[in-house]
Amino acid sequence: MALKKYNPYTPSRRQMSMASFEEITKTKPEKSLIKILKRHSGRNNQGQITCRHRGAGEKKYYRIIDFKGGSDKLNMEAKVQAIEYDPYRTCYIMLLSYKDGEKRYQIAPLDVKVGDEIVARERAKVKAGNRMMVKHIPVGFSMYNVELNPCKGGQMGRGAGASIKLVSLEGDYAQIQMPSGEVRLVSKECFASVGQVGNLDHNNIVYGNAGRRRHMGWKPTVSGSAMIPKDHPHGGGKGHTSIGLIHPKTPWGMPALGYKTRTRKYTDRMIIKDRRR
Repeated sequence: MALKKYNPYTPSRRQMSMASFEEITKTKPEKSLIKILKRHSGRNNQGQITCRHRGAGEKKYYRIIDFKGGSDKLNMEAKVQAIEYDPYRTCYIMLLSYKDGEKRYQIAPLDVKVGDEIVARERAKVKAGNRMMVKHIPVGFSMYNVELNPCKGGQMGRGAGASIKLVSLEGDYAQIQMPSGEVRLVSKECFASVGQVGNLDHNNIVYGNAGRRRHMGWKPTVSGSAMIPKDHPHGGGKGHTSIGLIHPKTPWGMPALGYKTRTRKYTDRMIIKDRRR
């Protein structure tokens, strides 16, 4: 993937960049695999804003993705018909056509091409896009769209450029290294796709101006110190001033920046190495 840059004929254009979309082979989605999601703009059923900085945005269709990777169609080969853009995720998606005529969307790995054939088996060939049980993937290989629980569908390693490394196989569990550096256990019976998620340069895109973000459904964000005291504990004062607190706070008065909020202690036994160490 490459990035496209512009001549700086306005200040916002000077740093702006966007994806070249050279991998995309089809611009219109498959009609049978899309649906419309109702927009809520960050509001709950009472109309109160519960998620800030959301609103408006361009109209878009949700593509129905098969996160199980065809594990319910074991040993049935599928052909890649197209590589498409998905407005709801950072990675690209691929349109697959199975031998029984069914079509499905899946996350597109790096270097996949139109015409390639991929398959889901308990033990398949180690090839980008193929899906198999973690216990049959060679140690040290990269994988994506990894299941946390068997038969539930992939939940980890789904963003652009993501890859999860298989560290070791011990007993009933496999040790995997997450993109954050965390090392955790998953069942050997979980399915995972071999390879790395495509669209590697997504992290290098510079949006350039606020209007471009508005089209994506994001409202402008400012720091707490730029607000008034009514809106944020950091607000108020004359000019650039310190927050005047012992520790930073969230807009709702909770401690911020370093305060631990993790409550799911029951998953600690699955984490071998914390990402912060």
